[in-house]
Amino acid sequence: MFNVLIALYPNMLATSLTLPFEMLNAGYAYARRHNDNARALNLRLMSDSLSEVHAHSGLPFVANTTLDALNECDLLILPSLWRNPRVVLKKQVPLIEALTKVDTKRCALLGVGTGNCFLAEAGLLDGHPATTHWHYASQFERDYPKVDLKPEYFITQAEGLYCVASLNALADVIVHILENIYGRECALHVQRNFSHEVRKPYEQQRYLEGMNERHPDELMAQIQFWMKNNISSESTIADIAAQFDISQRTLTRRFKSATGVSPNHYWRKLKVRSAQELLANSNLSISDIAFELGFNHQTQLNKLFSQELGQSPSAYRTLVRKKLFDSDT
Repeated sequence: MFNVLIALYPNMLATSLTLPFEMLNAGYAYARRHNDNARALNLRLMSDSLSEVHAHSGLPFVANTTLDALNECDLLILPSLWRNPRVVLKKQVPLIEALTKVDTKRCALLGVGTGNCFLAEAGLLDGHPATTHWHYASQFERDYPKVDLKPEYFITQAEGLYCVASLNALADVIVHILENIYGRECALHVQRNFSHEVRKPYEQQRYLEGMNERHPDELMAQIQFWMKNNISSESTIADIAAQFDISQRTLTRRFKSATGVSPNHYWRKLKVRSAQELLANSNLSISDIAFELGFNHQTQLNKLFSQELGQSPSAYRTLVRKKLFDSDT
């Protein structure tokens, strides 16, 4: 059983509750259709009482469990609040006190926008990276000086603490969580149905505590820089290792230790991201894009795209071009 709780409190933004609710249910429905042994989803709304709670829009919500459910929770989502959250925070002492007792190694906590103030009030973000809605970033920094605020990032992750700055970023984290629970095909299915507008993968957007490009391994940082500036190169990882005068085995070990991913994974992701940008923003043919990215033939790009995104470059271009001018992301 995967136990998910979404907290209810007055003045919350209903969309930051309904979006993950719908996405998680869609992911579970897909997983159940394709795997009889898929982990069951137990998704509930939680508050300090079972009385009706009104979102900022006036929509009423009623919890079906209380704060005691945190004892068996795997994921808690804290919706964003409209405008200044201080008034609501002062009246949510029971929730904040309950959060101080949560073991983040057992239960992941996901704060949305100013919902991250609950995590900060509970002291859970002290010494850790976090983000929040851009409108409240300055006040957040003043209110919680012990938090390592990263307002330039839409997603931060510190062990079991996830912070997102927007609804689009929330959707990306939910897709990431679904992939961890139900697999890549399920995650891609939900992504295609809910958040396909020119999105970047979760790994490319987050600030991951302890794993970022400002790591102390200068040689690996140089290799990352070379990769980003030579995206059209046909070089293999073995070629890159030889160029920097180290063995491929040493490169793989040190690169993964410094960044959290293998050099091959990083190289592939860079090429896919560049292909996505060219497909969305240029009129180059898919064959030209393949050659632009160092592939000898379009089929190589097709294969990589299918492995990473679950669809062909042409299908991606069609979807992106259709939605590009309807999206503000």
